[in-house]
Amino acid sequence: MKNFFASRWGIISVGGIIGILAALLQKLGNPGNMGICVACFERDIAGALGLHRAGVVQYIRPEIIGFVIGAMIAAYLFKEYRPRVGSAPIVRFVLGVFAMIGALVFLGCPWRAVLRLAGGDGNAIFGLLGLTAGIWIGTLFLKNGYNLGRTQTTHAAVGWMLPLIMLGFLILMLVFPQVEGQGKNDILFYSLKGPGAMHAPLFLALIVGLGIGFIAQRSRFCTMGAIRDLVLFGQIHLLTGFISLVVFAFLTNLALKQFHPGFAGQPVAHTMQLWNFGGMMLAGLAFALAGGCPGRQLFLSGEGDGDAAVFVMGMIVGAGFAHNFGLASSPKGVGPHGIAAVIIGLAVCLFIGFSMRKKTT
Repeated sequence: MKNFFASRWGIISVGGIIGILAALLQKLGNPGNMGICVACFERDIAGALGLHRAGVVQYIRPEIIGFVIGAMIAAYLFKEYRPRVGSAPIVRFVLGVFAMIGALVFLGCPWRAVLRLAGGDGNAIFGLLGLTAGIWIGTLFLKNGYNLGRTQTTHAAVGWMLPLIMLGFLILMLVFPQVEGQGKNDILFYSLKGPGAMHAPLFLALIVGLGIGFIAQRSRFCTMGAIRDLVLFGQIHLLTGFISLVVFAFLTNLALKQFHPGFAGQPVAHTMQLWNFGGMMLAGLAFALAGGCPGRQLFLSGEGDGDAAVFVMGMIVGAGFAHNFGLASSPKGVGPHGIAAVIIGLAVCLFIGFSMRKKTT
């Protein structure tokens, strides 16, 4: 199994499995063209915890929990669990915040961008172009010595922190379930309408998340890494998995009658193309500077990477900022302060990129 998932056909299989399962999760209740969206689902978790009060996006998404725990199981089984931390935690946190803000201006992470495309949403084209542009800028910094520092082995407890937090979220959800017709129990917030109220059955979603976390950890699946490796090294290994995800999601959507081509009226999407591009350019640059797309950061967290866990927490907090301060978009368009946030985010990321380069002597 280890050798298979590390092979060309292995990564293609992983992309195909994710594409099929994402389309099926949509059929089973997840929002349109959002069978899986790491950024959107982390945003929903932030809402469920009360970090923002946007009532239409509040739900603890079991898929995210499954990604982390599934990756941890795989890492332990194959003796790849390595608790480790590096340097510049506050930088990683800030990158996570701005990655989330950029994604919520576009309304989706790289995973959802390709799933939107596979569902017929033409607006996703501009998001994917922006993502590519942001990653390309990031590769320029990488070529010129950008580095957040080395990682070093640390206590096992450090690597366990994010998986334990995710288990805590699951326990909260089981102990404090939604009461029919109510958007709040003693602890958690639940959406009564909108995307947050649309979800696949809890345990089915958790099982899918565990499975994806397991195979993604084995294959090193990463959407940002696919574009980065192509630009930096001319390698297409990860890109084949990325393409496979699009193809199999598209075919599954066709089979399930979920393919609806066009630009207007797409689910949880807007047509302000400049900011579809700009939001994902910000997100792509932040992902490149942090070393992985949001899914990859969850999988790394599961195998003990404390740096990735800091980035994940930054994204969850960033979701709170995005909705509390009018940065996130909606189907009506970009939030009142979303454009300013993208410009500020790009400036911050460029500052990080320029200032954290190793000086050559």
